[in-house]
Amino acid sequence: MRTTHEIDITELHRQAHELLTGGHRLALVAAHLDEAGPRVVYLFVAGPPDTRTELHVRLDPDRPEVPTLAHLSYPAGRFEREMRDLFGIVPLDHPLPRRLVRHFHWPRGWYPMRPDAGPPPAFGEQEGPYPFLEVEGDGVYEIPVGPVHAGLIEPGHFRFSVVGETILRLKARLWFVHKGVEKLFQGRSVAAGLPLAERVSGDTAVGHALAYCLAVEEATGTEVPEEAQRARAFLLELERVHNHVADLGMLCNDVGHGILNAHAQRVREKLLRLNREVTGHRLLRGGVVPGGAALHAVPDPARLRAMGEDIREIADLALGHSTVRDRFTGTAILHTAAAREIGCLGYVARASGIADDARVAHPFTGYGPQLDVPVHDSGDVLARFLIRAEEIETSLALIQRFTDGLEASRAMLAPQLPPGSGPGTGVGLVEGWRGTIATRVELAPDGTLTRVKPVDPSFFNWPALPVALADTIVPDFPLTNKSFNLSYAGNDL
Repeated sequence: MRTTHEIDITELHRQAHELLTGGHRLALVAAHLDEAGPRVVYLFVAGPPDTRTELHVRLDPDRPEVPTLAHLSYPAGRFEREMRDLFGIVPLDHPLPRRLVRHFHWPRGWYPMRPDAGPPPAFGEQEGPYPFLEVEGDGVYEIPVGPVHAGLIEPGHFRFSVVGETILRLKARLWFVHKGVEKLFQGRSVAAGLPLAERVSGDTAVGHALAYCLAVEEATGTEVPEEAQRARAFLLELERVHNHVADLGMLCNDVGHGILNAHAQRVREKLLRLNREVTGHRLLRGGVVPGGAALHAVPDPARLRAMGEDIREIADLALGHSTVRDRFTGTAILHTAAAREIGCLGYVARASGIADDARVAHPFTGYGPQLDVPVHDSGDVLARFLIRAEEIETSLALIQRFTDGLEASRAMLAPQLPPGSGPGTGVGLVEGWRGTIATRVELAPDGTLTRVKPVDPSFFNWPALPVALADTIVPDFPLTNKSFNLSYAGNDL
């Protein structure tokens, strides 16, 4: 259930505090530039039962300012900094008012999401270098890593302050290749928005496409057939499996066990080929569509069982190897209190004792008793490895259940509704393989997209990486970074 409240700006702090202390979390903040002036939407969610509460605040067009919620919610502070960088809306009394999205060579006073922004002006050093906090003292030195890396990943800069091999502080800097995804959605048709949603984070095509489609369907009042809902759930779990398998192998590789990585990537390749049979694309693009799903094939259960046995053997070999297990155990611990305060999601949160899962809190179809959400509380690399291995088992069981009796080689679609038949706004919440994805859409009367705000779980989880790495050693970084495996591209990170 989603409720919307238009509130005065003076009521924002009180109502946000009541929602946060009442068990809700802040899932999304979206700025809008309406004809009447700026508007900010705050989406708070809780569940079960599935509860979604929106607070809408209108701002003075001449002084677009909001009172900061950073002292109530750490994610709120990051959303506010993002909003200031892109829209020029100022969070008053923010404890850390520095830029987040726009690097310091971006010109002062240019806000790309404003309709009058125009083309990007010439870049320069208007505000000087990024103000990294310097840690000083005898024997302290800095190690810069990136932003360009020796691999097929997007850029990110990491700056380590180190004594000997011990990490005193790590600062991560992202948003090097901001693509303007939110701007690109504006004015598109719903169908033209789908390929963009699938590419918000390339390894999460199903998760982001599904969150987008759920939001569009709520906005248009579209009822999706039950068979299509099961097909979507099957695709979501298939995406979870092929990503988790790859991570299991690469975690082993980072502690010197390359042969297990080779076998994990062998299984992943089988899964990617299966993906292509199912939707026509190795990353499952085209499977989730507005109003339903489109499958080319349904996998043979025996084939999936064989892959499951293969994955189980790889995980058992890894955990049975003393070097691998010892290297994972106690490395880069993210304690439960820190994970909760930061607002972590997905396997990062569940490895630190937080059982949140959108499939339980915000189900789009019936998951039932077969949804066994694994939780560990040690918060180390081992816990993040175990969560992945156990989630694969759960996902394979769900795939078998959702594909039982499912027909393929045809599209399962809802009847098309004319524009304006729904409320015009919608929210999609999906447990992607990294964690909960939130997408909010607003449609024009003719059905075109006026605003799409996707939020990848990596937005919430990136700040936890430096916390987990405090007081570890420099060689722990590659292993820890892979155990988090955050998106460098999700929602323009």
